[in-house]
Amino acid sequence: MDEVCQALVLDATGASSIEKVQNIQQLWSGYGQIFRARLRGGAHRSVVVKCVQPPEIESHPRGWTSAIAYQRKLKSYQVELHWYRHWSHQCSGAVARCYASHQQGNKIWLVLEDLDDSGYSRRYDSLSVDQCRAVLHWLAQLHADFLNIDTHGLWDTGTYWHLDTRPDELAAMPDGPLRSAASDIDKLLTGCRFQTVVHGDAKVANFCFQPSAEPVAAVDFQYTGRGCGMKDVAYFLGSCLSDRQLETHADSLLDDYFKSLEQLLGASSTTQQLESEWRALYCVAWTDFYRFLSGWMPTHRKINRYTRELAEQCLAHPDINA
Repeated sequence: MDEVCQALVLDATGASSIEKVQNIQQLWSGYGQIFRARLRGGAHRSVVVKCVQPPEIESHPRGWTSAIAYQRKLKSYQVELHWYRHWSHQCSGAVARCYASHQQGNKIWLVLEDLDDSGYSRRYDSLSVDQCRAVLHWLAQLHADFLNIDTHGLWDTGTYWHLDTRPDELAAMPDGPLRSAASDIDKLLTGCRFQTVVHGDAKVANFCFQPSAEPVAAVDFQYTGRGCGMKDVAYFLGSCLSDRQLETHADSLLDDYFKSLEQLLGASSTTQQLESEWRALYCVAWTDFYRFLSGWMPTHRKINRYTRELAEQCLAHPDINA
């Protein structure tokens, strides 16, 4: 831990000293690290620090390095800094509190609540159906909190796979209907009437669970921005369920999400119109991510039977010219 970080942690928490520093994980492509600081004195026993220090030479684990990719990652950390400074306190769902932040050029430090210490100590690679419902409720809270508002300071279009930020992956796609439809798929999602703030990377690894499973808390807001809520829902379900589980449970889980959304927004004709629009875009949102995967990693396990079936539905949409 560098001197800037030590001073920031001690000043933000009122701790007398840092007893122990535990590395949690390296940031993607060597852009820094996340660690836990155990504290002596002050109001908190520990905090989690996200320390962003972009490398001079990027090294992507799958070889995707370019000026576009570098700038996308830099912006993602600026967006996350803005999220914690100006947006996170407005969330109804649980989000780590930001005790302090600091920026020095492209370097960023975030001193965050230790969600483990706050009771959200469980992490999972896959989920039961009931656990999925808890996350879908959190997503419904996010989407209800920020429905149709200005997303200044966040991504104009949320999600890390957004078409305009992924020209290299698009170029790597094989010729065919999916590649031909990429722009039309994007227009359907960005042009829909009901827009909200999407998490943008709502995979199961970015949710923290209590031992009782409910409620959950979310982390990692680098790709948060404007979007159709189905982007988060589709991406989340694909991150934690197999194709067989999806075929069996996806429809009922989608029902659960919309029930949560109606409870939060209230039953009205507008809520009904939102549900009608977003339900029709579920397969489109799923296929949008499939488009990214087919260029980035065409052998990915998420390209399965369920994904291909939804893509067939999407490509049959009257506004898609594949």
